[in-house]
Amino acid sequence: MKLIKKVLFAALVLLVSAGTVFAGGGSQGQSGKTLIGVVMPTRSEERWIKDGNAVKEGLEKLGYTVDLQYSDDDIPTQVRQIDDMITKGVKALVIASIDGSALSNQLANAAAAKIPVISYDRLLMQSPNVDYYVSFDNYKVGGQMGDILITGLNLNQATAAKPVIIELFAGSPDDNNSVGFYQGAMDKLKPYFDNGVLTVPSGQIERTVIGTLRWDAAEAQKRMENLLSAYYSGDVVLDGILSPYDPISLSCLEACKAVGYGSTPGKPLPVVGGQDCIVASCKSILAGEQYATVLKDTRSLGAATVTLVDTLMQGKTPTGLDTSSYNNGAKIVPSLLLDSVIVTKDNLKAAVLDTGYHTAAELGL
Repeated sequence: MKLIKKVLFAALVLLVSAGTVFAGGGSQGQSGKTLIGVVMPTRSEERWIKDGNAVKEGLEKLGYTVDLQYSDDDIPTQVRQIDDMITKGVKALVIASIDGSALSNQLANAAAAKIPVISYDRLLMQSPNVDYYVSFDNYKVGGQMGDILITGLNLNQATAAKPVIIELFAGSPDDNNSVGFYQGAMDKLKPYFDNGVLTVPSGQIERTVIGTLRWDAAEAQKRMENLLSAYYSGDVVLDGILSPYDPISLSCLEACKAVGYGSTPGKPLPVVGGQDCIVASCKSILAGEQYATVLKDTRSLGAATVTLVDTLMQGKTPTGLDTSSYNNGAKIVPSLLLDSVIVTKDNLKAAVLDTGYHTAAELGL
């Protein structure tokens, strides 16, 4: 519980440091009917609906008018939506991209119209026209994914005489976040690879090989099925899976169940982590199937984004930003980075239910 309080306190510090007082609507006089554009990549995934709603509702409470659009994982749709928002005269753009490198023309047009651009959770790449980045510390999140396997597989007690067998999955190759997740996880796992404690029978380790385009859970399940068919027979049993995203985690588990994991003696379900703390994964964790997930509280991310937008609209300079960590290929983008929390069966109540991130009814409790 102390860790949860620490994270929430850190988020509060970030909000206060940006110079905005939410209670009492401190900035409504400046906001008026100012139009803010918010673009999310898809409405087909639970987390992006939560993100979009958090930003929209927070800005509307401060008196802003919000144009919230979902791009349904279609790049031309996202391009058109941003073009339309620029034409409408939005005063700021909050963009969670589908492909971080596909919006250079739109970002240039926004800069020409003096519209500040906030890259939301996914870093916009290869453009000097990205003003701010708001996200969680992706490298640390990746490290937590590695920690999940270290703890769940008891790697500190394992030996090279009986190596632990895992397979690796990474995020979408066109999402810069997946670079941080992968590097953070692999840096944590490297010592165990080096001393022979960990092994990957498929030999598929590089991010370009294990990436999952558009974070597609169905594609991940197909790859897991192929891996199990090609490399797991006889006495070779999969012990764990590095997964960067809850729907991928759940799909991998389904592939494993289909060939007897979890129902056959000597073939327990592999230890699988994840990310985003979606309802289905919380239920799976409580059922003893998915081992853990990384909670990135969209409420804190949304609130930090709202504060940043409001600060800019008041003509103030944001403070407390990281100005060294995130280079998008064209510039170092000033970043506001939040903390995340590993959630297991042991702390799910404190981290998820007691904080109100999900309700007991949502989890079927």
